[in-house]
Amino acid sequence: MMNTTATSFRKNLFSLLDQAIKFNEPINISTKNGNAVILSADDYNELVETLKVSSNSVMREKIIDGLNTGVSDCVPETEAIW
Repeated sequence: MMNTTATSFRKNLFSLLDQAIKFNEPINISTKNGNAVILSADDYNELVETLKVSSNSVMREKIIDGLNTGVSDCVPETEAIW
């Protein structure tokens, strides 16, 4: 995560926003009242989706079961029924 001050962020606004978007680099902006974080829209949407999935107990259990499943117990992709 990149750290910058509000003054520096203002001076370099467009290049820092490009960096956040192109390289998915979060930017922590320090102010005298606290900090703010700039994320690309893609990173933000992925974070929200992760929170939604992890807050759903059924989905969370399926993910945990999948993580605990050995590779030998998995079905090859070519045989998977979608």
